[in-house]
Amino acid sequence: MTIQEKKEALRIKFLEIKEAIQLSREEAKSHVEGQAKAQWAITLCTRRAEEIDGCINDELARKPDLKRELDTTKDELSELHTEVEVTKSKLSSILELQHELSIKMQLSSVARSRAEVQLEKVLKQRMDTVKEIEEFRGQRDVLRRRITFCREKDAIGNASMLIEPRLEYKEFSAAEIRTATDGFSNLMRLKSGGDWTDVYKAKLHHTSVAIKLYSSADVDSEDTFLAKVKFLSLMRHPHMLSMIGYCSELRCIVFEYMHNGCLRDILFSGTRGSKRRNYGLNWQARICIVANVCTGLCFLHRAKPRPVAHGNLNPSKILLDRNNMAKIYDVRIPLSCDKSDLRSDIRAYGNLVLQILTGRNWARLVEEAIMMDQSKLIEVLDPMAGEWPLDIALELGRIGIKCLSIHEDKELNMTNLAREMEKVKKLADEIVANGECVVANGRNLDDHEDSTEFPNFFLCPILQEVMKNPHVAADGFSYELEAIEEWLKNGRDTSPMTNLRLKGNLLTPNHSLRALIQDSQKRQSTSTR
Repeated sequence: MTIQEKKEALRIKFLEIKEAIQLSREEAKSHVEGQAKAQWAITLCTRRAEEIDGCINDELARKPDLKRELDTTKDELSELHTEVEVTKSKLSSILELQHELSIKMQLSSVARSRAEVQLEKVLKQRMDTVKEIEEFRGQRDVLRRRITFCREKDAIGNASMLIEPRLEYKEFSAAEIRTATDGFSNLMRLKSGGDWTDVYKAKLHHTSVAIKLYSSADVDSEDTFLAKVKFLSLMRHPHMLSMIGYCSELRCIVFEYMHNGCLRDILFSGTRGSKRRNYGLNWQARICIVANVCTGLCFLHRAKPRPVAHGNLNPSKILLDRNNMAKIYDVRIPLSCDKSDLRSDIRAYGNLVLQILTGRNWARLVEEAIMMDQSKLIEVLDPMAGEWPLDIALELGRIGIKCLSIHEDKELNMTNLAREMEKVKKLADEIVANGECVVANGRNLDDHEDSTEFPNFFLCPILQEVMKNPHVAADGFSYELEAIEEWLKNGRDTSPMTNLRLKGNLLTPNHSLRALIQDSQKRQSTSTR
């Protein structure tokens, strides 16, 4: 080998030796790391073994206690077995008794079924008998009506011609007005909310009336005043304040007198112990009021040839008669009326509903109560109304809020609201009829005047006066003959009470009601003497 080859061979061997040394170092290092890990594992195992020994010692120490607990449990289990055996014996006795009772129940149910069958037969026979009696009574009443009608036909015709037509307004002289108001004495002047008004209570032709004076700020000319008189004379509806007459010289209008005054004075009287506050309105009366106002407002919005908006509907514009029937007044002459005016009326009506619910002038109370929790609504209701049925209060609150949010429901109108209110009123009547709630009408506020009260059905729904010649119309309600005939003559074909279309113009004398009214008047005149 040449020197060069020897050098190369030696270099190769050197590299191999170097690699072997490196491998030996790495193996030694790995052995050292393995030894350290083994040492750590040994330490860990030793510690774990010590812990296990401690646990074993603890378990051995607890073994006597566990044995005692086991013996106690065995004793309790033995006692339970004994109790179970006793209970089983009692249960078997009860089952035997139950079997005997079931046999007796079966026998009694069979006897009851037989009795029910016999009772049904008896009831059926009774119903058939009652039906026959009613048929005979109906035939008798028809014959009596025909005989009476034939006898009194001419008398009724003559009497109707003699009676002054009350639907026509009358012009009073200044002397008559001054005499009736005692020279516009403050004693005759009416207050509202503690403030004087331009309205005077008076008596004309033995009838209580309210006379309102109009200043130059209200009517700037005689033509404007006469236009207002003509407009108000057309507002004939059971829930619109009726105009009786006027005086052009004094520029005053004579209205029917509403004995229970203004709704605002009853709801928002500042003195909790005042006469009107103590008088209050129960919840059923309040439902009737909102229903009455809804019907009156519906009448205005459906007026022909164009609708009429009230423009300022609030509790001060609602008056109540002696029976708490509500009537709207102070309707503005409609120079123009668009949808925004009608929507404004609907919003005002919604606010009125919520005020009647709470007895406060803050509609937000009801909305917040309903949004939070339905039961919270009870906390904001007027306590003077008594205990409201929750479902009716919620429905009224929903209607009120819907009216205030009319901008979200462009199709909402008073006709739809009248249908909803009719459902609410019907539900309230059913609750009262079923005896779920006792409701009584409030007493008349003016006990010192006009104390002679008649039942509501004695009053003509149109004139609000005691009827002299009551007749039944096609809607089933009784009216003064003059009033309903005038109503029909003016081209109206709807019911004054329900605003629904009448099925005909036939008027039937209500002799029974007439006799009742006459007897009541005779008794009152006798007691007065």
